[in-house]
This record gives sequence, C-alpha cells and structure tokens, in this order.
Amino acid sequence: MALLPVLLLALLAHWPSGRGPLAGLDDLLYDLRLQALAPRERSAQVVVLDIDERALAAHGRWPWPRTQLAALLEAAHGAGARLVGLDMVLAEPDRSSGAAALDRLARGPLAGDTAFQAAWQTLRPQLDDDARLADVLAQRPVVLGFHLSNEPGAADVGVLPPPLLPLALLGDAGTALPAWRAHGGNLPALQQAARLGGGHLNAVIDADGTVRRLPLLVAHRDGLQPGIALAMARALLGGPGGAAVLSVEPGGGGPLQALHLRGPGGSLRMPVDAQGQALVPYAAAGMVPQRVPAADLLAGRLPAQALAGKLVLVGVSAPGLIDQRRTPVDAAMFGTLVHAQMLAGLVQAVQPAPPATARAARALPAMPALGPAASVLWLLATGTLLAWALPRLTLARGALLAAAVLAAALGLNLLAWQQAGWVLPLAGALILPPLLLALHLAQAYRRTAGARRQLAQLFGQYVPPELVDEMSRQPERYSMNSRNAELTVLFADVSGFTALAEHMRPEELGAMMNLLFSHLTDVVRDHRGTLDKYIGDSVMAFWGAPLDDPDHARHAVDAAQAMLARLPAIQAEMAAHGWPALQINIGVNSGTVVVGDMGSRHRRAYTVMGDAVNMAARLQAFCSRYGLGLVVGDATHAAMHNAHDTRPWLPLGPLALRGRHAGQPAWQPLAGVAGAEAEAVIADWQALRQLVRSGRPGEALARIDALAAAHPTLGLLCRWQRLRVHEELGTTGPAGSL
Repeated sequence: MALLPVLLLALLAHWPSGRGPLAGLDDLLYDLRLQALAPRERSAQVVVLDIDERALAAHGRWPWPRTQLAALLEAAHGAGARLVGLDMVLAEPDRSSGAAALDRLARGPLAGDTAFQAAWQTLRPQLDDDARLADVLAQRPVVLGFHLSNEPGAADVGVLPPPLLPLALLGDAGTALPAWRAHGGNLPALQQAARLGGGHLNAVIDADGTVRRLPLLVAHRDGLQPGIALAMARALLGGPGGAAVLSVEPGGGGPLQALHLRGPGGSLRMPVDAQGQALVPYAAAGMVPQRVPAADLLAGRLPAQALAGKLVLVGVSAPGLIDQRRTPVDAAMFGTLVHAQMLAGLVQAVQPAPPATARAARALPAMPALGPAASVLWLLATGTLLAWALPRLTLARGALLAAAVLAAALGLNLLAWQQAGWVLPLAGALILPPLLLALHLAQAYRRTAGARRQLAQLFGQYVPPELVDEMSRQPERYSMNSRNAELTVLFADVSGFTALAEHMRPEELGAMMNLLFSHLTDVVRDHRGTLDKYIGDSVMAFWGAPLDDPDHARHAVDAAQAMLARLPAIQAEMAAHGWPALQINIGVNSGTVVVGDMGSRHRRAYTVMGDAVNMAARLQAFCSRYGLGLVVGDATHAAMHNAHDTRPWLPLGPLALRGRHAGQPAWQPLAGVAGAEAEAVIADWQALRQLVRSGRPGEALARIDALAAAHPTLGLLCRWQRLRVHEELGTTGPAGSL
C-alpha cells in the first residue's frame, strides 16, 4: 500500500511531457536554490548600453534616426567595445531625414527640373540614414536582433540572417525544437551589412510568468537560428577570421543534449534540453551586468576605453519602451539584462584555445540527460526503504529516518548543483518522506482507532467507559485471550427471590430486577470493576482484569459496602412502584483464576474460572442463607491487610461451606464505627463467639440480645449467632452444610 504513492510520485517526476503536475513546485524550488547559490559577483566582460530616459531627452524620442544609432555604435567601439549586440529590431526604413519626400518630388512635380535633379543626385546619399548605419555595421563587429512569431496571421517583416545549420541535420531531434513560422527581421540592407549575422530575442515564459530559460537554438522553416547570446558567443569565439563552428550533441541522432562552439577563441559546451533551451545562469540580485548610460557615452562623460574588451548589449529602458521580465532573482528585470546574463554565463564557460591555461571554466546550470531517471531511481530506492522501515520503527525514530532521507536528498541535490552545475529535480524527493510518514501515521491511527473500536466492542459491555478509554491508549496490551491472574470476585444475590417470583407478574418482576441490576452495575463501574454476568437474581463481577489493578481487593470490598449503603435508596424507589423491599447478600473472595474469552464455538464470553471464583460463590450462598449482608474470604482480607487497609474487621471464624472439608476463615468489614468504639465492638463480638462455642446456650442467647441492643451494626451477625444456637439446640432444624 505504501508503495503506491512512491510509484505515483515517480510517474509525476518523470512526466512524459516534461511539465507534469510537479513542474510548478520544481520551478519554485529551482528559484529558491538559485537565490541561495547564484554567484555573488558581477560579470566583468558583459555590459548593457542603456538607452534610458536621459538619452531620449538629450537626443530625441525613440526610434532614433539611424545616424544617431550609428553614432552610438561608433562611440561604443571607440570606447573599446569588442562586440556589440542590438536588443532591438530595425525592420522599417528610416524616414526622419526627409529623403522620402524629396524622392516623391523628384519623381513628380520636379521630374523635369534639371537643376533639382542634379542637386538631388548629389545630396541623396548624404540623406540615406539606413545606408549610413549599414556602413557602420559592415565595418564593426555587430550582431543584430530579430523576433520570431507563431501568432495567427503573423506576416514576415524584414529578413533574417542565413541559418546556422539546416534543420535536417538534427534528424528526429529537430522535431522537438520550437518551430517558428513568421519573423520580424531587419531591413535587408542592414542585415546583409552585419557580417556577424544576428540572433533572435525570444524568451521562454513559464506558466507562472517567470523567465528561467532562453531558447539557444530554434527551428525556423528549414533552418536553425541562434539566440542573440549564442550568436554573440559564436562571433566571439570565431575571432577576427569569422564565426565559430557550431555542432550538436549527440551528433548521431537522439534527443538534443548540448551545443558546441569551436573556434580560434576557444571552445564552449552549452547544455540544453531537447527543445534547445538553456537555463539562464542568473547572478545574485544586485550582481547583474553593469548598465552604462548611452547618454554618458555619447556625451563623452565616460573614461577613455571604458568599454575596452567588453561585450556590449544595447537595449532601451526608457519609460513606455522598457521590456521587463520576471526572473527567479528579480520580479521586474530589464529584458536586455536577461540576454546579457545568458551571454555572461556562456563567456564564463568558455574553455580557452590551446595552449590551455590554468583557468577553470564555470559550468553552466543544466538538467543532465539522466536527471529524470536518477530522480525516479532515488524515489524508488528511498520510497522502498521508508515503506519497509516506518512500520517497524517508533514514531520518533520513523520521523528521524524520514528527516534523514529528506536531508540527504537536499544535500546531494545542492552538492550536484555546486560541483557540477546539475539542476536535478527536487520536488518529488522532498515530498516523498513526509508523505510516507504522514501515510504511515494515518495507517497507524487507523490501526489504533480500529484497535480502540475493537477494544470498546470487546470490553465495553464488561467494564466502565473510563476503563475502556484508559485501555485504548495502549490497545496492544489487552486481549481476550485466557490467562492466569490474581483477581477479586464478587457475587451479589437477592434474598427470597423464589418466593417473590411466585407472587409477582413476570413483567413487574423483570422491571424490578432491571432496576436493581442497574443500580448494582453502576456501583461496580463506579469502583472500576468488570461486570461478568447476571445469573438469575445474582450479579457477578470481578476486579483486576482486563485492566491491571493492584488494589483489586480493596475496590471489590468498597463496591460491596457501597451496594449495601445504596440499598435503602433502591428500596425507596421500589416502594414508589409498589414493589416489595429487596435484600441482597454478597460474597467476595480473591485468588488466582483464569480470565479470558471462554465458552464454546457457538457462544463465548469474557469471564473468570477457578477455585477462588467457586469460593466467592460459596461465601455468597452462606451469606444469603443467614442474611449476613456481606461475607469476605480470608484471601481478600489478607490482601487488604497487606495493603495496609485500616478499616476494622470482624472475624466470622471458620465457615462450613459446601464442597469444603475444612472450615473456611471469613470476615466482615465493620461499617459505621472506628477507633476505640470499633475496638470495643470487636472485643464484644469475640467474647460472644467464645460464649457460643462454649456450649452454654442460655447465656449465649442473653449475650446475643444484649450485644444486638448495644451495637445495632451487629444486628445481622447477632441474628446469625442466634440461629446457630437454635440449630445446636435442634429448635429450628438441622444446620446442614452449604
């Protein structure tokens, strides 16, 4: 059962589309790890040339004339820029110079004006701002930007640079690349002049609106086009002689895993997913590439060679024009900075061309090809371990094991990130331990609740609810299996029940006995006893099982005295119904008995058996014959004496009980007196017993009457002694044995 969530999580972690139900959580965990582990240093090689509000205030609204843009590029290269990329698209001709209006005049009203035509032919090249920019692009290392689109009805605008590679080169792997149908490119003259080509400016926006990846390589019709960061890295590694050579991994087919650039400037391996997308190697918040104001560059306020050796991305951040992106490290990052950080990561991962130096290139963050499979194996291994171990451990140890597995998953994941740049799935590994622990707790609770319900069903009819609650805290300790135990047993019987039954209607007799049994059962429960059964007009109960009770003897005697004390209230209630007053007689005895679920295959009950039980029944029968109210066996008296019970006791002497060859010592607790008075009563009682045994019946009867008058609490016992004397005299018939 516990393996089902393991298999489910493994499926979710290895979702066929790659963006399964856990993708959102994995993205969040990726963001948290990136915020904690991102480099705390700014790229020294990449800067952003920012056309901000100050630049527009100084040089006019956007879009700028192409001559102004050409001046900016000249200024950047004059400040030492090694390579410039444009985060913009130059798709429309520049009409700011007025050349178009003069063209219309030359072709229209002034077509026959020789002087105008001669002047126009001389001036027109000077007014062609696009040509001016094209000249700069032809002379300087500049990479242009362009956009791709799949919007319905989108039309091609401008032209794109030639594709890096034919799409067919990738074989089946090419089908996984995003395929773009339309493009927004640059003017043909400008794109043709840019000898380093261009790169697309598209980003991958996840479901939560965050840019975590950029598509380094995309499919456009029959060719492959690079992102602007890849295009600039290719130009950088190509050196003065041209662009670096791009190849793909694996070369023989299969899902795309990495892109390779090799050129005079070094080599670069760029891990990508099957869609050609790479994780942006963001720096920590505040450590983005430096932003250089275009206004300062054009005004000459920057130090000489301020951009020496830099890779420069030109972007527009003026209000109303800024392209902002949500990223894992910034809720509103200038879009050009996203491409700049991708470029910075690529540059830092470049391996120098031979001869090799001691510098180690930083690994780009990437999901390794075997990452999903490793995640599934981890889930299966740890899930199987937890599913096997948790039921065998205590709650505390199980929680420690789950915490250890969780910590191991997190530690290994962070280690792989820091040491190898591997971004491994983490959501499933973090969910699994607490999920299995919660499932284990739920199952344990169900088992415990089931055990408690079973316990309540088994013992609820025998013991009071509070004892069932106490037992349910550790239900495994209790069962109905037979066992030997030291218990105290009580029998309570109604005197003269047979005669009553002869003179009462059955329904009245049943109602009367129900009332009596309810009261007696309440007393048993109030004193933590276990109700065994109702036997005709008798109640049987015991103490010490199923819940252990070291004071079982005391609790049983207390219950017996409480029954006798409640009897007047019971009699009053019966009198209100017109029923006769009932008397009860109780026998109590302790000893080792067998307790448990016993009976036949047809019917079973939780009960007790043994000689101590028989003795309690014999004591009750003796008590009922002589109307003594309560008789306690010697074993119960001894147990209470050993427990230092201080109540006074009257010895009843050896009693002749049926089935017993020798007399059995018995006792009765003395109620209503204590201290010196109790000692006097006991002394008088001992003297009476001695006198009854002496064979002087006349004196004995007189002493009995005097003792009954002096001590009303001894009324029943005195009546018994009087009966004994008359039995010896033969005036009331033979005594017999019970």
